[in-house]
Amino acid sequence: MLESVMFYALAAFILGFGVLVVTARNTVHCVLFLVANFLCVAMVYVMLGAEFLAIIQILVYAGGIVVLYLFVVMLVNLRRPPDAPVDTRRQSVVGFALAGAMLAEISAILVYSAARPVAAVATAPALPAAGNTETIGMLLYTDYLVPFELASMLLLVAMVGAILLARKDM
Repeated sequence: MLESVMFYALAAFILGFGVLVVTARNTVHCVLFLVANFLCVAMVYVMLGAEFLAIIQILVYAGGIVVLYLFVVMLVNLRRPPDAPVDTRRQSVVGFALAGAMLAEISAILVYSAARPVAAVATAPALPAAGNTETIGMLLYTDYLVPFELASMLLLVAMVGAILLARKDM
């Protein structure tokens, strides 16, 4: 009974903070609501017995990603009017190239998922009894290696794009 009450309370907080992230006027307040949302999701992970995921949620999302959001908020001055683009054709070509790369990554993930036999998916939880962290590591670097590497490439492209956007001389 107590677990159900706590789950529904956390679910209400998660939904409320999600709405506040989208509707808040101040971008710094949006980031703070996002941190609160991530912390509530980490509490749900703790309730489910996934302590490793809760710690990763706090370290990676509530720590690292939110710091990146704050840097972007500080780098992009929202109070000044945006500069007119010099060459809109160049931006559309880059946009189409990035959209094509994203489509290729999603297609590769779908093809990889469809090519896996159904029996392998059914036997995945039957790994030897190990800790939560070891099970996640084994699944991540065996069955889900290709999607993991594609996600890392996507994050690398996003990081390079953020650096290019932050440079003043381009």
